[in-house]
Amino acid sequence: MTTATSSRATAASIVVAALGLSIASAHAGPCTSKIAQFEKAVRQSAGNPNAGPMARQSIGAQLDRQPTPASVERAEQRAQATFTAALARAKRLDAQGNRAGCTRALAAAKRTYQL
Repeated sequence: MTTATSSRATAASIVVAALGLSIASAHAGPCTSKIAQFEKAVRQSAGNPNAGPMARQSIGAQLDRQPTPASVERAEQRAQATFTAALARAKRLDAQGNRAGCTRALAAAKRTYQL
């Protein structure tokens, strides 16, 4: 391969990469940056013991019933599932270009996660 051919191949690779990046950013949805910011905040809160998915207190807890380790585990799993589903819904609606839907779903995910 000659130097000219090698240079053309390198230039072509750079152009293809640049086009790929511009196409990827062109497909970004209306909430993509907000979702990315929230996911970054969630990752940064990993060391905080008070951060994580949260749920409302159950009626049983309000009636002076003591939680068991199993009931606490179930509540934590439900809160995690609710958070994960809301964030996945926000991403799906964002990919569809549904600004109102992804904004609502992201707000729901934020309500279920204490930073």
